[in-house]
Amino acid sequence: MISYISWCLVGAVSGVVVSSFFEWTLHRFVMHKPLWKFRYPFEAHAIVHHQTFKSDHTYHLIKDEDKKTIPMAWWNGPVLVFFCQMPVLLAAIALQSWSVFAGGAIACSLYYATYEYIHWCMHLPRKRAIERSGLFFRLNGHHLLHHRYMGKNFNVVFPLADLILGTLVLRSPIRFPQPQGAAVPNVQP
Repeated sequence: MISYISWCLVGAVSGVVVSSFFEWTLHRFVMHKPLWKFRYPFEAHAIVHHQTFKSDHTYHLIKDEDKKTIPMAWWNGPVLVFFCQMPVLLAAIALQSWSVFAGGAIACSLYYATYEYIHWCMHLPRKRAIERSGLFFRLNGHHLLHHRYMGKNFNVVFPLADLILGTLVLRSPIRFPQPQGAAVPNVQP
């Protein structure tokens, strides 16, 4: 018999995988395209965020009043985490294991919190400890390429969905003026 902790771990791993695909789907189909008359995510992200933060020196915050365009609105977190957890909840019901849901719910919540924090650090660098890590360095380059090629690199936290769904770009095929900084890799050809 599988223990409670083992089922929690199964739920947590499932939650991370589901979160990667959820982030990718939301980013590609809701934040980069108007969804019928529901235009708020598209306008807030593709129009405002991407016009404020490009792949050049403006990738980092220039005007203090633009800080509000880095994170999602406060109420997005609970709504997105709720919807992201639905596949994990269905799996927990099918497996008759609430520990799967507990692990998945924690993973989905932490994934969203991680998204907001590292996205904030990417656009507003301050030499934080996380910004000195190799993982952040690679994810920052991944996200920088998304700002250059908006139809690529939709994941910020865990680019599994980008890899599997064919939207992963590791380096730019052309040279472009990109930002400089200790936590910004050279993504040029």
